[in-house]
Amino acid sequence: MPDPARAGHFAQMADFVAILLLFLASHSIPARPALRARLVRLLGEKLYLAIYGAVSTALLVWLIVAARHAPYIPLWPQTLGQYWVPILVMPPALFLAVGGLLSPNPLSVGFRGASFDPARAGIVGITRHPLLWAFALWGLSHVVPNGDLVSVIMFGGFALFALVAMPVIDRRKRRELGPRWEELAAIGPTLPFAGVSRRWAWPRGLLSVAIVATIAAYAGLLLTHPWLFGPDPTVAFQKG
Repeated sequence: MPDPARAGHFAQMADFVAILLLFLASHSIPARPALRARLVRLLGEKLYLAIYGAVSTALLVWLIVAARHAPYIPLWPQTLGQYWVPILVMPPALFLAVGGLLSPNPLSVGFRGASFDPARAGIVGITRHPLLWAFALWGLSHVVPNGDLVSVIMFGGFALFALVAMPVIDRRKRRELGPRWEELAAIGPTLPFAGVSRRWAWPRGLLSVAIVATIAAYAGLLLTHPWLFGPDPTVAFQKG
């Protein structure tokens, strides 16, 4: 006879995977300029961003709930020392995310429509894919302290999605920008900080805003992480 418990676990895992794929699919919209442009024309820039943010947040909450209900299958033992990986990786990841959200970027995913100044490339001078690298670093750093199958699928899936998207977007942007792509791509390397001689000048005041916003976001995540997501990363400080 079929095992009801095993069937229930399978259904919960299937729900989790389906929601994860839906979440990742929703995040492919900003990487598709034609689709994003149609939505902006239909809704307006502000309404599009508001709806996109609300849908992304709702899908993330749904995904977290599904992950918590999925069966727990441990893959390696967890230790407090593993918490230091995301603790140390998340500040640069958040800086890339904040900079990517604030800066216009003709080479990758972006939310600012302002004109791009190659002489003041800002975050693009560090990497042409700041948001995708932020996504990848967040995912990879969270695989380590979450040694179970669902976490590896979820966080590893986030990271893989971001890493695969980089060459895909490069090919699309090369077609769209033509000869100008080589010029702009020389300003923004693929790997963060890959070229010391790159132009890293920022638009006036934007670097200070990015640093302050990064510090605030990091502090907020440390304080709210236990209530929003469960694990408390600050125990790594307490146990030293």
